[in-house]
Amino acid sequence: MTDTPKIEFPCSYPISVIGVESDGFARRVLEVVQAHATGITSDDVNLRRSAKGRYVSVAVTLTATGEDQLKALHTDLLKLSDVKMVL
Repeated sequence: MTDTPKIEFPCSYPISVIGVESDGFARRVLEVVQAHATGITSDDVNLRRSAKGRYVSVAVTLTATGEDQLKALHTDLLKLSDVKMVL
């Protein structure tokens, strides 16, 4: 019996990046995402601010090509100083 992959690539893959609201946070997140995935448009991005405005969530749907891409993207997003969580 062989293990079947949990995700079949390429596929549409949503990620959410939660961080401290700051000037340019969403832009920096999108720069990192675009370095790992091409073809991101404004329709693929959704911003939501917390009730008190301290945090912001940047949700992006990208075309994932493989596990290595997703791992590298996750690692690079966590290098941003304002990022608290990547889902």
